[in-house]
Amino acid sequence: MKTESEITTRTELPVPQSRRWASAAALALSAAVFSVPSLAAESRSFCIFDPLGASGPVFNQMKAMKVQALSWGFSLDLQPYTDEAVAANDFRANQCDAVLLTDIRARDFNKFTATLVALGAIPSDDELKMLLGSISQPKAGKLMRSGDYEIAGIMPAGGVYVFTRDKAIHNVETIQGKKIATFDYDPAAMTMVQHVGASAVPATPSSFAGKFNNGSVDVAYAPAIAYKPLEMYKGVEPHGGVYSYKFAQMTFQMVINHTKFDTEFGQHAREYFFSKFDESLEAVKVAEADIPNEYWIHPSKKDAAGFDNTLKGVRVALREQGIYDPKALNLMLKVRCKTDPTRAECTSKTE
Repeated sequence: MKTESEITTRTELPVPQSRRWASAAALALSAAVFSVPSLAAESRSFCIFDPLGASGPVFNQMKAMKVQALSWGFSLDLQPYTDEAVAANDFRANQCDAVLLTDIRARDFNKFTATLVALGAIPSDDELKMLLGSISQPKAGKLMRSGDYEIAGIMPAGGVYVFTRDKAIHNVETIQGKKIATFDYDPAAMTMVQHVGASAVPATPSSFAGKFNNGSVDVAYAPAIAYKPLEMYKGVEPHGGVYSYKFAQMTFQMVINHTKFDTEFGQHAREYFFSKFDESLEAVKVAEADIPNEYWIHPSKKDAAGFDNTLKGVRVALREQGIYDPKALNLMLKVRCKTDPTRAECTSKTE
């Protein structure tokens, strides 16, 4: 008769082997399960404008979206661009199925969302969040489409500030006759320069900072995220500054050719982008904190009111020219008035 120890030993011998088989089977099943989305996902090219290319913060944020898009059935091939015009042209030529551009460049694909950068239309981050939350809802889906193009997401890039080489330039009157680095493809900026009586010096996203830093222009405008990477402190130091007044709110917008995606992709993406609003804004706040306190210029109430009136005149002029979308302007007016009903403009129902 076998002893109890013999029986125990012999019955336990197969267990480790069976565990290995079970473990291997579990791993194989797990691999199969997690590989299904990527195997089943349809590949689409996503061209991303980031001034710093593949190492930039915007491109890195899109890596997380690439992972999320797998659950929507699409594998996004991320392609970095440091030249925004080239990215837009490649998308237009169907060399990209989707593209991430600044709102100014996105104007060619959707006038409504491009109007969100309207000068003076969104004074604060809270108002921007309220606005983006509204247009990210399914009921706003029709506004996101224009022909074959659809806006599939909007992310904040921060307030647009005026950088000056001389703090003596502190209001509308003192900016007259000064040279401003101006994106010549942006009719809003050109109109604003004309309104304040300044001189526009044509520039691009890759050249404006250099012109400001070397003194070719007196003034430039950009979000705070440009301050360190583009070394704009070289132009600000030692006598210049940065207005704390937000002349506009810059955004990055994902544009897709919706014929290349299913009907649900755009809405999924818009909701995803909005869910990351606070996270994106944190990067903006860090960039703003990088600008030393002594360089911030805080306009007086009188000077700020002067900017308000000037920018409203620019918005009206651009609406009449067909550059700004009236529906977008009125929606932003409602947001401003919801935040501050005492604003003088809130007596009117339209911009």
